Amino acid sequence: MATEAHISRRDPAKVMRLSRLGSLHQCRLSFMRALLRRLAREGWRFTRPVFDIDRAGVGKAVYTAQGPDRAYSLVAFAHDLPDEMRSDRVIAEAWDATFALFDGIPSGADLDRLARNVPLQEAGRISETELSLSRANRSVRLWKHVVDRLAAGRQPDHDQIDAVGYLMRTTAVYGSGKFGAADRETLADRPELQPPFQAEMLSVYLTRAFVRDLVEHMAQARGGAAAVRLAPDTARRLGIGNSTGLGMAPFIINHPVLFNNWIMAREEALARVRSLPTATEAEIETFRALFERSAVSVDRWRSDHPLQREKLAHLKADMTALRARLDTGVLHRDTPWDHLYRWAESALSEEGQELLVSLVMEPYPDLVDGLSGCMSDGNADAFTIDGAMPVARLRDLIQDSFGWALSLDWNAPENCARAWYVSEEKLEPRMGERFEEPIAAYEQPLAPARDAVAAYSALQGFADDVPVAAFLQAHPEHRHTVRRAQISRIAPYAELHDNTIAASVLPIDMLRAKLSFFGATHFDPRSDRWVRICMYAGAPYPDELTTDTADLWVYPEVPG
Repeated sequence: MATEAHISRRDPAKVMRLSRLGSLHQCRLSFMRALLRRLAREGWRFTRPVFDIDRAGVGKAVYTAQGPDRAYSLVAFAHDLPDEMRSDRVIAEAWDATFALFDGIPSGADLDRLARNVPLQEAGRISETELSLSRANRSVRLWKHVVDRLAAGRQPDHDQIDAVGYLMRTTAVYGSGKFGAADRETLADRPELQPPFQAEMLSVYLTRAFVRDLVEHMAQARGGAAAVRLAPDTARRLGIGNSTGLGMAPFIINHPVLFNNWIMAREEALARVRSLPTATEAEIETFRALFERSAVSVDRWRSDHPLQREKLAHLKADMTALRARLDTGVLHRDTPWDHLYRWAESALSEEGQELLVSLVMEPYPDLVDGLSGCMSDGNADAFTIDGAMPVARLRDLIQDSFGWALSLDWNAPENCARAWYVSEEKLEPRMGERFEEPIAAYEQPLAPARDAVAAYSALQGFADDVPVAAFLQAHPEHRHTVRRAQISRIAPYAELHDNTIAASVLPIDMLRAKLSFFGATHFDPRSDRWVRICMYAGAPYPDELTTDTADLWVYPEVPG
């Protein structure tokens, strides 16, 4: 009988490279899937108490999710937006729809207040009774196609749906205190909001229901008695799109403990599965079925960006190679998942390897799903600097997290070509060319590797037993590096093992890393600095949500 192998988590030096983080896929730990499992398990009820939309598609609607202890309501406003005003840029001032997630069930006075503010987005103000603020624009061609078809009594074309994936895409979902919304700390003790970004994921889930209802309403207004509703299987193919740019990229640098917890949970899940001595026939069958369903998703994945097109070509080749490997019976041997993963390290691209990492978790909800409870960050003490630590220990910590950076020439233009700053107009992070734009004076501390090398150099003048407090008295400019280095004691995956200001840096890798944990699919970079994604494609709508439908929706069914 095989014995358990006790495989360790992967080395941060391997995992925390941007090219690998930019190849992550959704998995059982993704926040959308964790949310829907909870909503179904706890029997949440969904209602639409308000749907006051006119024939032009203008008005308001309310969608309420009632849980065991409290309710949350999406308040949606639909607008008649001229085509020339439609923009996904953060500087836009008008949108096809705007939303707020309300804490509870809004009164008439609440709706009046929100109607005066939510359509204005950043120019308005919301309150602590709102948990998020968001907006969305139509995918114009697909919206027109779906309305035209439904109005004529026909279903939309699946190929056109799959080419886009969504009828509306959000351009921002703000929460955690922004523009007056409730602070994260005031909600973190609620079980349903304890995992990261659950309020935002609920807002997007209810937004998807609103978009379905709105497009059907517009078709009925045009077609009258001849109009039909979306067929359930067609409606489920539609997700909610999202356009995300540089504003999100610094998140994984600015939240080292939180991002560590996400990565560590995923790595622990992988290690647990790789350590299993055998796989049962039922587990193998589950894996094989979801592998084939994921192949359907890969085939539907479209992108015009050359980098992603190349990655998709590699991924499709990976799927062929993996299918052939599975046919050799590898899953019937001892430690099957470890053997499969170690084969993938040399046989597949990083995109294929990380898809496999997600897939091997699927047969094991009992091993994996509980880790969702470890992914938030409630450790405020981690950010307190230990001034008594000897300088020798601090040097070791910097070596562990940033040893790769110590040999780089940080004066070479290619290693410091970029600089991060904050846009005065929108208070959003931006990245510019250090040697071409006058931005160096406004640079944000988003180059932890460069700063760690500078601190390491300054430490050379201090004896090993000198306390860190004495070093910081002489060099207070290195406080943030000291804090990050000390955080690494409890957060081994806190630091990127790449240069975030190099000429070759791709911010889209940072975006994808975060969005994969949301549960996003079909990443479509539009440049090296912004990406479109799809959320909840394939998911059951609130009226369809059960424990049977709540989880594996992310993998489309194999046709036929």
